[in-house]
Amino acid sequence: MTRMNVTVGGTPLKNPLIAGSAEHHIAADGVRRALRTGAGAVVVKSINESERGRDQLQRAQYMLLDEQWREIPWTPEAPATAFIATRSGLTPQDFAAWLEQTVQLDREAKAMDSYAIASLIVADLANTVAMARQVEQAGVRILELNIGTPYASQARGVVSTELDPERVAMIVSTVRQAIGIPLWVKLTGQSERVPDLAAAAYRGGGDAVIMAGRLLGFVPDVETLQPLLGTALGVGGFWNLPLTCYWLAVSRQQNGPDKPLIATNGVRNGLDIVRAMLAGASAVEMASEVMLRGSSVLSDALQELDAYLQRKGLTAAELVGVAADQRKAFSDMPLRTDDWKKYVADGEASIRKD
Repeated sequence: MTRMNVTVGGTPLKNPLIAGSAEHHIAADGVRRALRTGAGAVVVKSINESERGRDQLQRAQYMLLDEQWREIPWTPEAPATAFIATRSGLTPQDFAAWLEQTVQLDREAKAMDSYAIASLIVADLANTVAMARQVEQAGVRILELNIGTPYASQARGVVSTELDPERVAMIVSTVRQAIGIPLWVKLTGQSERVPDLAAAAYRGGGDAVIMAGRLLGFVPDVETLQPLLGTALGVGGFWNLPLTCYWLAVSRQQNGPDKPLIATNGVRNGLDIVRAMLAGASAVEMASEVMLRGSSVLSDALQELDAYLQRKGLTAAELVGVAADQRKAFSDMPLRTDDWKKYVADGEASIRKD
């Protein structure tokens, strides 16, 4: 066992970095580029039975925004604070072609001590179950079940944003009963009940929970007076890492350290992987940063993570949950009488005492 090895729900990974599903994993060569970086696993671009989902990819738009909500050029040299706003879609392939490609990629991944993970987005559950069975029968070794896309309210019947724990448990249980391979469940962050959704996914038989998917946003353009990209946006960026880490920590606290978590949303580099793992993640997905800057982001992140572990004399597995398990309640923090006054601008800290 090396310092980078981790285990996710009984599945060993050579390292905790997973290249997440996005447009750069539609083509087989994109998945192969990610595998060659040494990533522990790569998630192939998601699919379901919906023709509208495939059609949506041809209507998709992508925009990079700066801190002033202005569009900036889509380039790997974009500032670290830039974030992606998008209307996305599913893979354009039909299921048979997608499955054939995914099977071949997972065979290649196995020879590299990695995984090419199939990802299904629920539209009609009966169709999802049929597809999941075919994924397993074809020999793919891990299935990601995505029920946490941000777009369900904008594309009804095409994708799922599941917000009811009982429904999450039902969906996961139905798929779990149909297959025996590891089942990783991807959840939304658009809820105050993320830990409850995670508990439901475990109750339904999920082996690991991925949290938390992109959020749905809306940005008006002050020059045109129109919505950016004409509608609601899926948004994600570095600013989301604290939210991801929060949901990891509280989910670990509620569900226990034996329930594996996978982080997604906001991770840009090796030290962000460390932050997510300290918050409770056993593994970490990166997608948007790779889509913007290329697969070298993955190899750079692995090098930075390895250097950190060497410097600290730790293994990756030893990071999991360390910070989360030391999290205190506000009421447990030490008293800092009037310390707040140092942080108020323009002398507004004075208080009248009548």
